[in-house]
Amino acid sequence: MNRIDASFEQRSHKALIAYLTVGYPGVEATLEVAQSIANSGCDMIELGIPFSDPLADGATIQRASHRALQSGITPQRCLEVAADLRRRIDIPLIFMGYYNPIFHYGLEQFCDACAGSGVDGLIVPDLPPEEGGELERISSKRGIDLIYLLAPTTSDEGRMRLIADRSRGFIYVVSLKGVTGARQALTSDLEGFISRIRKTTDKPLCVGFGISTAEQARRVASLADGIIIGSRLLDIIDSSSDPATSAGEFIREIRQAISTD
Repeated sequence: MNRIDASFEQRSHKALIAYLTVGYPGVEATLEVAQSIANSGCDMIELGIPFSDPLADGATIQRASHRALQSGITPQRCLEVAADLRRRIDIPLIFMGYYNPIFHYGLEQFCDACAGSGVDGLIVPDLPPEEGGELERISSKRGIDLIYLLAPTTSDEGRMRLIADRSRGFIYVVSLKGVTGARQALTSDLEGFISRIRKTTDKPLCVGFGISTAEQARRVASLADGIIIGSRLLDIIDSSSDPATSAGEFIREIRQAISTD
């Protein structure tokens, strides 16, 4: 059993997954915040690889990616940060990055480097399962889960089943139509969407996009196996004079809100 699978071993425990842009606001800050949230109840960390055209991301993550790129963050530097983190924390590390930089690095070489850095999974938001066979094969051989996104725009049951069958580790359920970013409210049909997915698979479902408050997290956790928070966490980091402490406090609040065990 790998680290991601172990996180869902007890279904009563809701997985809390946090997203950080590598190198934002700096590499040392990324390392400090990651350690803080891991110690505060975070079950997995998504490490965002900065990209110049992050089509699935809203203003907050776009801004973080831009600043990280300006400071010289590359996929290679992200791998080095992941390796450093793996020496410090034991929870799963998942790269979230777009296909172009991974392809440019070389699929085989990138997955080899991920395995060597202790990375457990990959989320590639612009890679549909119809085109993901090669990366699936390469990553699987190295024990790395390729996690697909399932959006509410997916109306065809056959395609929903395809995404569910091909995703490894868990299924990333997109909570709303649009890009990432903190929201005042989540879609009213989230319950119905998750119910439809449950009819096609028994794999863990983790919901992301738009979750920003403890109340929203509690609602989502009552429906799914895990929640994913990114933009709101980056906003907190951006506005704090002590990002690691502030991020840890926020994660503890969310952990308490979703805990059932």
